[in-house]
Amino acid sequence: MGDMAMDHTGDQTRSATVDTILRDELARANRALSGVAPVISHMLESSGHALVSDAIVARLRGMLGHLANQLLSACQPDNARGPVDRAQVDAMSDALAGDSKLLNHLYAVAMEGHLTERLQQRSSLDPVLSSLLQELIASDQPAVAELAMASLAAQSRFMQSQRRMELPLAELPPELLLSVLERFCDADLPVPPNLRVEGAKALKAEYDEGAGRLGLLARLVTAMREGAIAALELDHAGLALFASAVASRSKQPRDLAILACHERQAARLALSLRASGLEAEAIERQFLLLEPAQLLPEEIAQLAPERALELLNASGAAISYSNGAG
Repeated sequence: MGDMAMDHTGDQTRSATVDTILRDELARANRALSGVAPVISHMLESSGHALVSDAIVARLRGMLGHLANQLLSACQPDNARGPVDRAQVDAMSDALAGDSKLLNHLYAVAMEGHLTERLQQRSSLDPVLSSLLQELIASDQPAVAELAMASLAAQSRFMQSQRRMELPLAELPPELLLSVLERFCDADLPVPPNLRVEGAKALKAEYDEGAGRLGLLARLVTAMREGAIAALELDHAGLALFASAVASRSKQPRDLAILACHERQAARLALSLRASGLEAEAIERQFLLLEPAQLLPEEIAQLAPERALELLNASGAAISYSNGAG
């Protein structure tokens, strides 16, 4: 009886230690993410950073400029569409750069584009048509096959946009689109306010969350039901579907699921995959694909999926990130 009590006490101690280690690692990861927007704001105004940082910042600048250009173009009459004044685009880009939630989302988008390209170069993962997506397109369930085809087309457009350093307004999450439109209407620009209001109304009327890439991927994961566990194998699913499946199954914003794939977010990735139902061996395979030099936290094998989810949820309040249809 005494031995059983000692064993129980030992289990509780080990569990408390695992929780403490992972909670501390997650807190460090949260602090890193909470500093993203201020750092990006600084980097957008300067240069001289490492190659990857320069590539990410270039994408951010490009996407901000493209969003600004679309907003200003919406103010032009259909029969008089032409190039938008460069100074106005720059002014609107600066106004958008003041939105920390938008910057956080654009950073995640840029990181997804960068990681997708790196996985293609390092592991020969197709950036558009993964093995799983190919299987879903051939599904005998018409609704699943249709969603998979639409997701394929959306992913192809995404990669093209990333190469051009662009982002269509239609691909923003709904809450960010509304925020962007509000900033547009309130910005200090030489465009008459009534034209901006009309342009914003037109853009809002054209918007369809479910038709965007993030919405399509989320719907596809839902349509897969329990089969979505297959999307947690990165080399089989591709990064886009993998991130949407992780977000769905671990009940996190998709942007965080993407950023968890970054080398400094090992605790978040491990907890996310454990909360999604993967065993330690399967989690390690994903680590090897994303960051071969990054070690899987040993404590993850001792953690129940339900507890991993609790730790993620407890840390969620510390970070403000767009849901991104995840």
